Amino acid sequence: MLTMKDIVREGHPSLREVAKDVDIPTTDEEINLLHDMLTFLKNSQDENTAEKYNLRPGVGLAAPQLGISKRLIAVHFEDPKGKQYSYGLINPRIISHSVEKAYLAGGEGCLSVDRQVDGYVPRNARVTIRATDMNGDDLKLRLRDYAAIVFQHEIDHLNGLMFYDYINKENPFLAPENAKAIQ
Repeated sequence: MLTMKDIVREGHPSLREVAKDVDIPTTDEEINLLHDMLTFLKNSQDENTAEKYNLRPGVGLAAPQLGISKRLIAVHFEDPKGKQYSYGLINPRIISHSVEKAYLAGGEGCLSVDRQVDGYVPRNARVTIRATDMNGDDLKLRLRDYAAIVFQHEIDHLNGLMFYDYINKENPFLAPENAKAIQ
């Protein structure tokens, strides 16, 4: 079972590397890793399990956050409208995005960042993603608002980017132009 000790923190080189593509078909080891990542997210959102194992709640996890330079992400969350997202994805890519921007009104956090980082993180309000799922099937997801933000955050990890790279250094709470706040 993955715990917080398995998650690398700021300063670890894997967080700043561009992760390597995963060959399709994937190995059993890679699929097991995705299952473990999804299980971690589910456990982190269960109050009793999270307390028992000292887990910080998370909605997404990328392989580089485990020190593994592979293009693998897991997400598990419910959006504000009640739609459930639970995926283990291989080689996810943003293939299109909106001009309109969005940001989380409360800012973003990250399991690899142990400190509070204040500021708005401008993201695309809508994205379309292509990936391979854990069954080896090609997947195309059209995402908006909160879901789009979560997926962009995780895909950024595959490209060596951290959420705070996007925060305006001079004015962290400057609302990006043409952007909507997501609660």
